[in-house]
This record gives sequence, C-alpha cells and structure tokens, in this order.
Amino acid sequence: MSGSNNPYNGSFGNQMSATTSFGAQPAPAAGGSYVTDTTTANFGKDVIEESRKQPVLVDFWAPWCGPCKQLTPVLEKVVNEAKGRVRLVKMNIDDHPSIAGQLGIQSIPAVIAFVNGRPADGFMGAVPESQITQFIDRIAGPAGADEAAEIEAVLAEAAELLAAGNLNEAAQLYGAVMQADPENAKALAGMAECMIAANQHQRARETLSNLPEELARDAGIQAVLKKLDQIEEARKLGDPVALERDLAANPDDHETRLKLAKILNVEGRRDEAAEHLLQIMRKDRGFDDDGARRQLLQFFEVWGFKDPATVAARRKLSAMLFS
Repeated sequence: MSGSNNPYNGSFGNQMSATTSFGAQPAPAAGGSYVTDTTTANFGKDVIEESRKQPVLVDFWAPWCGPCKQLTPVLEKVVNEAKGRVRLVKMNIDDHPSIAGQLGIQSIPAVIAFVNGRPADGFMGAVPESQITQFIDRIAGPAGADEAAEIEAVLAEAAELLAAGNLNEAAQLYGAVMQADPENAKALAGMAECMIAANQHQRARETLSNLPEELARDAGIQAVLKKLDQIEEARKLGDPVALERDLAANPDDHETRLKLAKILNVEGRRDEAAEHLLQIMRKDRGFDDDGARRQLLQFFEVWGFKDPATVAARRKLSAMLFS
C-alpha cells in the first residue's frame, strides 16, 4: 500500500505521515557488505565489542586451505543476505595465529559465533548453504523475528494512543505498520477505528473493503465492520432525548428501550446501553424472541472480551441466566 492507494493518506490532515521504520539493521561495511577482515590488534573492537550489539561470526581461514575457499564465498553470501542480523569477520590464521590458538582451534575452516562478547556456538568444515542459514537462525533468531516483535510493540502503543483520544499519533503508527505489513489485520482495524473516531465512517469502511478473504474474516476487522453497521443503524433510530422522554412516560416500552440502547452504544456509553438491554431481559425475555440478549452479545463482539463494559455486563448476564 503506497501513494494514492494508502487508505490513511489525507485522513487526518498533514500530520498523517508515517515515519516509523521496522526491522532497522546495522549499516553494512563499505561496499554494502556485512563482511570485514580483522587482525589480532583489532579483534577486541571488531568482534568482542561488536558482538555486544549483534552476533558476530568469525571465519578462521588460511590461503592454503582448500575447504576454506569453498566455504568463504557461501558464508559471505548468506551473511550479506541476512541484511545485518549478523556480521562476518574473517581472520587469516597464518598472519594472526594467536586468537585461534587461544580458542583451541585445531583445524580450519572454523566459524565461531560471538554473542555478548563471548563464543556462543560454532562449526567446522565446508558445510552447505542450508546449514549456514540454520546456524544463523539459531544464533540470531529466525528472519523477521525482531521486526515482528517491534511491530507488536508499535501496535500496542497505537492502541493506547487511540484509547486516549490521540487520533493523529495513533494513525501515524498504524500507518507505519501498514507500510511495513500491508495485510496486518490489527493495523487495518486500528486505522479504521481512528477514522471512525474522526467521524470518517465511509473512509473507514473503504479501508476494510476488498480485502483478501482470509484477512476479511479476521475477528478484529469483523468487529470494526459490525461497529460501522451499528453506527449506521443508530443514525436511523431517532433523537435519543425524545426516546428517553418516551421511555420515562412508559418504562415498559421495550422497543424504545432497545433503540436507546443502540444509540447509547455508538455514543460510547456502553454501560448504560448494556443496562437497558439487561432491563428488557429482566422484564420480558420473550420480547423480540430474546432480542435484547442477542443484541447484547453483538455489543460484546464489538467491545471485545476484555473491555470493562463487556466484563461487567457479562457478569450480570450470567447471574440472570444461571441464578
């Protein structure tokens, strides 16, 4: 999703630029490579210190070593394709034998992974590319793991901002996630929630339209679509002040009470909306074929299982049903 196809472009004025980046990796060495050579004098800086920031693989080799000539090109290829998840530092043991001696390396090629300043793992011999990839995954974690964790953290922050009413900041974060992962269901639903809070209901619906089938079935996206349906329905139910006046005159007018509950729900007065439905159930479970209970369950779907209004109303509902 980029350019004019971004559903969040222009939604919240000029503050809607998404600048957060994910999975940012250390910059490569000169020439776009994550591979360097080192010496005995520089080993502490190039390997020990650097490994406190990210895993460093040390390739111990020598010019006369045939298997080294097989391993090194493959090793460099895999490391560069890892885009900074690890670095590779090569050490010619003919020129710099002391480090290999201290590590007890008896044959080459030998690759030792340093993590947090210490040797963590290693292998010897000219192993195939697939084994090198598995080795890096074991040392640095599977590809994309850091980015996924970062995205989850940003989504959590965006949800907090949305709950606090900081729509522009929340939308910026959701937009950044959508740039990194255009089919992230939480980001799509969150962006639509920002639009709903900004009274951009049609734009919110457009954001969630024409999604791939599996993504469209996501529970979070379905909840937002149901919320939009509830908002559209509530707009047709009349003036809440007039409904409250009618209800005061006739407390057993369940149809009016149901309408008022739907309006209060979209106004964010969830506890009051739930209480009206519970009141109908207390008086007449047969009204609209137990319609008040069915409507309350629809509210729960939109509010979410952990929402305080859901928790409170579900507790009252259970007490009513099972007492």
